[in-house]
Amino acid sequence: MKQTKRIIVSVTNDLYTDQRVRKVCEYLVKKGYSVTLCGRELKQSLPLEETTYKRVRFKLPFTKGAAFYATYNIRLFLYLIFHKADVLVSNDLDTLLANHLAKKFKRKCKLVYDSHEYFIGVPELEDKPKVRKVWTWIEKMALPKADAMFTVNQSIADLYQKAYNRDIKIVRNISDPKTISKRFNKTDLGLPEDKKIIIIQGAGINIDRGAEEAIEAIKLIDGAILIFVGDGDVIPILKQQVETEQLQDKVLFFGKRPYDELMNFTQLSDLGLSIDKNTNINYQFSLPNKVFDYIHSGIPLLVSDLTEIRKIVSGYNVGLVIPSHDPKILADYIKKIIFDETLTKTFKENTKKASAELTWANETKVLDEIYE
Repeated sequence: MKQTKRIIVSVTNDLYTDQRVRKVCEYLVKKGYSVTLCGRELKQSLPLEETTYKRVRFKLPFTKGAAFYATYNIRLFLYLIFHKADVLVSNDLDTLLANHLAKKFKRKCKLVYDSHEYFIGVPELEDKPKVRKVWTWIEKMALPKADAMFTVNQSIADLYQKAYNRDIKIVRNISDPKTISKRFNKTDLGLPEDKKIIIIQGAGINIDRGAEEAIEAIKLIDGAILIFVGDGDVIPILKQQVETEQLQDKVLFFGKRPYDELMNFTQLSDLGLSIDKNTNINYQFSLPNKVFDYIHSGIPLLVSDLTEIRKIVSGYNVGLVIPSHDPKILADYIKKIIFDETLTKTFKENTKKASAELTWANETKVLDEIYE
């Protein structure tokens, strides 16, 4: 009898909102693997819904900085060496060291590396050359030893190919709307029926994502509100901005939500924003999963002029690209879309074609090459 192969997948988040990892784990289960997903547990972590794979959350004494990354990798390393696995899947550089070292104790085990971003180019490392040097050292030591690697788009793959001269496959973080099982209306979700709804959603609502400018822009638009569905480092600052300027009736925060609810908020919106700034190489080549969430939800997009995002939005003609983050210009572009019925209809029609071609099922064909 053929023995089921075991895969241990690791991330540093709390497993609640990482849709890319969820989709990969579900794919592996369908392929017949026994899957365990490892992450961490925070004081504010929400209960997890049932899945077809096992999940383990580590409780750690630190939540950020070097102390967190060190203790997490030690904890993950100990877990990996004491649990059997045929394949280790490391998500992003902050889990790679533990997986790399554990593989040394598991001679027949394979290591797959999934890079969700160009990690050493993230803005958090720009002003920390010593910290960046440490992460670069880890990458140079461990990445070449991985048996396979994939990342989220061609631009980031090109950076890694140039640096390491190895095959980097591409698996874009495209939505899988078939997973949506619950349907809500605006009243259910606390949304007004008589206003246009502009949404920024996702787990990475951080600095330089254009959120502050979006709030300034919504002040200039009558008959519309801006909603944030998700979480990130800049959310407390945004809430303070809204309170200071008394914009509670124009800007609403809904926090982290289960994927079904997140997508319901998105589908009930009139426009999706993805307006990261070109402040670093990681943002320059980013392709957020919210872009695909918007497309699969059938709503127009307004995005910043970043390489990979522009290819999708302009290529499928599903929205507009802003030339500047100036709030006045941003407001003009928002109004141009949400109050022009002909333009809105065109963009919505084009999302249907884009949705048919941009599918998670197509992306899993690349995963077939890696895992089979």
